[in-house]
Amino acid sequence: MITKIHICGYRIYKNFTFCPNPKTNILVGDNDAGKSTLMEAVSLALNGRIGGRSVMEELNPHWFNAELVGQFVTARKAGEKPSFPEILIELYLRDDAELQVLCGAVNTDVPTNACPGVFLRIFPNEEYQDMLDEWLKEPSELLPVEYYTCEWRSFADRELVRRPRLLSVATIDSRTVKSTTGVDYHLRQILSDHLEVTEKAAISLDYRKIKASMTEGALAPVNARIAELDASLQAEPMALAMDQTSRTSWESAITPHVDRVPFAMAGLGQQAAIKISLAMKRHAAKVKIVMIEEPENHLSHTSLRVLLDRIEMLSSDEQQLFISTHSTYVLNRLGLDALHLLTRNQVSKITDLSPDTVRYFQRLPGYDTLRLVLARKVVLVEGPSDEIIFERVFFDLFQQKPMDAGIDVISMRGLALARCLELCHTIDKPAAVMRDNDGTEPDELREPVKGWLDGERRELFIGAVADGYTLEPQLINANGEKHLREVLGIADRANLNTWMAREKTEGALLIAESDKALTAPGYMRAAAEFILNA
Repeated sequence: MITKIHICGYRIYKNFTFCPNPKTNILVGDNDAGKSTLMEAVSLALNGRIGGRSVMEELNPHWFNAELVGQFVTARKAGEKPSFPEILIELYLRDDAELQVLCGAVNTDVPTNACPGVFLRIFPNEEYQDMLDEWLKEPSELLPVEYYTCEWRSFADRELVRRPRLLSVATIDSRTVKSTTGVDYHLRQILSDHLEVTEKAAISLDYRKIKASMTEGALAPVNARIAELDASLQAEPMALAMDQTSRTSWESAITPHVDRVPFAMAGLGQQAAIKISLAMKRHAAKVKIVMIEEPENHLSHTSLRVLLDRIEMLSSDEQQLFISTHSTYVLNRLGLDALHLLTRNQVSKITDLSPDTVRYFQRLPGYDTLRLVLARKVVLVEGPSDEIIFERVFFDLFQQKPMDAGIDVISMRGLALARCLELCHTIDKPAAVMRDNDGTEPDELREPVKGWLDGERRELFIGAVADGYTLEPQLINANGEKHLREVLGIADRANLNTWMAREKTEGALLIAESDKALTAPGYMRAAAEFILNA
């Protein structure tokens, strides 16, 4: 299992350290937060390859961190002599007996850390020093990667030429699961690992026999006719034969089928589900690390539920899972305690969330916890009408929408206030929470959740009982019944409070869209001022 990942100079990661959970890791973050890059870096260090090709075949200047490259070029043009930018990816592994062959202290940990691990380093090749010196006369941000080299070694300082058998990894990218060649590299690798050595040998032998029979069969009369052409320079006749080299092995010719349809022609959701299932069903001795990117892609809600059930069923204590997602359903189902929030060079981990709260959200996987996690600041309200009115109040106060100020207004939709506040507290999210008093004094309602409040980043706002039990009488009390009747277009014969309680959302929309002035209830105004400055 990977205990620590250290990445320097690779893509968006300038200097990044991440300590994953031993079993499940759910990676979330905005677009370009580094989720895919993190998985790519892990795969590079484990395989020494990317997309089935060697590092040096795929290396390009854009692999290097743009900020570090820019600093290097600026310093060189200023007459300084900084070292060329490099890439370093280190994977620290659990100190298992079977990994002792990889154990050593050749890593960047301070103080010295002797443990199993592997690293991949990309750096300038000293053999090309003359070319590098020539390039430095007019440096640019496109580094001369042609003059770079790569080393892939264990922490024991032994060169690796292939992935250690005990560090097998399966990578499934549901976003680009369809392959133009029918079966992509990762699926071939997974399928191959499901076959025994004897089975592979038997298939290979039969495949060679089939190709040989074609040479002796259908190609025989063709060769006889070509032999009469005297096309060769010497007396030896030219002939056609089936290619028996490794590049035409059976692995490149065979393709799986799903219900008699070639795999590449199956639905994208079906392809993703098959690849994930095959990867996770491999025996723990054959696959230690499974990385899945956005399993929700191409799947209906029902199919996603089935797939997540399968992931939970197939996962074992001997497998370490890394799953990136933009789906709240995936996050809630697989467990908030496995969440890692990526923001480019930083990662935040939920460590203090209680098991009861984790199970609570697992039972309610439809709640938009991911939206809450990714927001810069949040205002939690009880329902849609509160959300609509708060948006209007905030705009009236500050002449901008909450979202423009980096504030997301989210309805709790009946969820327990304590659970939502615990989540905000655990990830240190600035939050203003509003709720009705329902006839109970605010101090009494505050007591059960005061442990999650600090008055600076998280606070609870409740209207006074004297002003009304819910939002509607609070609005009437703040604005006067006559003014609200004009805003809503309600005749005097109708009971305003009853109408507003019955038509909560419709009334909120009419108030939000009205050109008439609105006086905000005191607790709502206080919440808006608090969250803007939190």
